[in-house]
Amino acid sequence: MILTGVLPYGGPPADVLISDGKFVSFVSQDQARNPEAQVVDCQGLIMMPGFVDLHTHLREPGGEAAETISTGTRSATAGGYTDVFAMANTDPVTDSAERVRNLVALANLHGACRVHPVGALTKNLEGNESAPYAEMAAAGAHIFSDDGRCLDNANLTRQGLQAVAAFGGVLAQHAQSADLAGQGQINAGPAAQSTGIPAWLGVAEETIIARDAILAAETGAHLHVCHISTRRSADIVRWAKSQGWPVTAEVTPHHLLLSDELAALADTRYKVNPPLRSVDDVLALRAALLDGTIDAVATDHAPHTAETKARNWCDAPFGMTGLETALSVVAKVLEDAEHLDWNLVAAVMSEAPARIGGISEFAGRPLAVGEPASFCLIEDQQWTVTSENRYSKSDNNPFRGNSFRYKVVATALEGRLVHLANESR
Repeated sequence: MILTGVLPYGGPPADVLISDGKFVSFVSQDQARNPEAQVVDCQGLIMMPGFVDLHTHLREPGGEAAETISTGTRSATAGGYTDVFAMANTDPVTDSAERVRNLVALANLHGACRVHPVGALTKNLEGNESAPYAEMAAAGAHIFSDDGRCLDNANLTRQGLQAVAAFGGVLAQHAQSADLAGQGQINAGPAAQSTGIPAWLGVAEETIIARDAILAAETGAHLHVCHISTRRSADIVRWAKSQGWPVTAEVTPHHLLLSDELAALADTRYKVNPPLRSVDDVLALRAALLDGTIDAVATDHAPHTAETKARNWCDAPFGMTGLETALSVVAKVLEDAEHLDWNLVAAVMSEAPARIGGISEFAGRPLAVGEPASFCLIEDQQWTVTSENRYSKSDNNPFRGNSFRYKVVATALEGRLVHLANESR
């Protein structure tokens, strides 16, 4: 197969020859084509490496009313993702080697892209007893997290870091001190004051990050901080890195674009954990992404049924969907910052997530001869997010009604097309 006129990393046009699931050549448009190959006109489409999401909630098993492995991975491929890491807060929780293997088997049967199980840090996510890290690692887990809940216990966190260090794994922390966050629902400040909704203090995130960074330094283990949301969180990660400590961090698309001014509307589409923060925090997170403090963009794709999201704010669940809009949001954020660099997009949405997730042998690879032909194609076209043009089973996307400039129109996994825009859902 030859894709003609594509723009690798947004650069000069090329004809790309793909055979046996690998890139065979990248030639200029006026060079002779292989007469036996299928030729596909891709004039002007930007070619990017397949994206990797470190933070996806697929809900299956147990939450199939909101999402399934089939619909969630279909949503992922529509967003340009070839690999997703499935968080452990399913029912039952992914807290044993058997459940890791079961998830892998389900994904092999029903997944549109590759699914990598995240193992729980503690049994049943209860924060009391460590899960069997080494056994889960042997079954295929590389990242371990109680995401949705913070592992507040410092001693268990230290033990977890020691355990994952033994086999080169990653402890991913949802930073939220229970004592400081309490029953917080919305960012502290004008939004909380105008709505009367309990405040979720940024310091509840920041103190856990500082504590765990020190524990990572002490144990030599890889700490990954999930969905950082405040200026001081970014400052702490930046300082930890300056010390040479083994700390990485991710940010979500919604924390890069949306602020708590929207949350003040008390529309539960904007209820997320950690909450949308101030405009100052948003700007600080953008700067931290640009200067490399934040390693990766991760969606925290968290589907919920319309029924549960229709409850009043304090009773509705936290979470937003985000797989299908992530690229569009990141491109807008970088364009607004006058720094739309497609190589940077590849770094934070593909290369770094694959490296952190331990799958860089086959994912997050460069667009180069001999590499797996796992990629997505992006069109420069105005489009609007609607309920009708989604693949996810759930509709709790905070960007519904928003228009964006760039859209993923096709995704391939090792040369096999797994998404084509406008095909039947």
